[in-house]
Amino acid sequence: MRFARHLATHNWGWFALRGGLLIVLGLVALVFPGPTLFASALIFAAVSFADGVASVLSGIRGARNSNERWWTLILSGVLGIVVGAAFLFFPFVSTLALTFTAILLIAGYAMTTGVLQIIAAWRLRQEIEGEWLLMTAGALGVLLGIALVILLLVAPAPTLLVLAWLIGIWALASGISLLMLALRLRKTRGEAD
Repeated sequence: MRFARHLATHNWGWFALRGGLLIVLGLVALVFPGPTLFASALIFAAVSFADGVASVLSGIRGARNSNERWWTLILSGVLGIVVGAAFLFFPFVSTLALTFTAILLIAGYAMTTGVLQIIAAWRLRQEIEGEWLLMTAGALGVLLGIALVILLLVAPAPTLLVLAWLIGIWALASGISLLMLALRLRKTRGEAD
């Protein structure tokens, strides 16, 4: 376990960076909830469209060689272009669809990473002080995931509006916990050196 303590205390900066990024995300989501969801949809549309164009161009270049299966690249690219265009031409409907999907993905991600953080905190409990902060961040992730699934089942329309606020609250609380953990790890590292 000594290696785990060494690893944790020498990587305090990464915990601090993650905490800082989560705090920024939380503040943006709380202050601009609607634009946060809409911006996510537009970013997805732009990436999908650009990826589609790149795939089509790759497929066309590959079509010069009859041994390659270039049609899969072109088909994939056309699909990416269609999805990107659909998001641009129907931004409201696309934002709703993406938001529903995002809610489920975020819930799954939050619960999975939350459980993993709780396990990590449990394993580090005898090696570092303040492991409860990592456990708190993990528990908040699990609670966020459960809350999102319940809200989506009970009240789907309001859940879309609340999504950004829930993400903001979770990100702020987790970010503060990780930042506090980073400061403790930094202090522990200073004492060990």
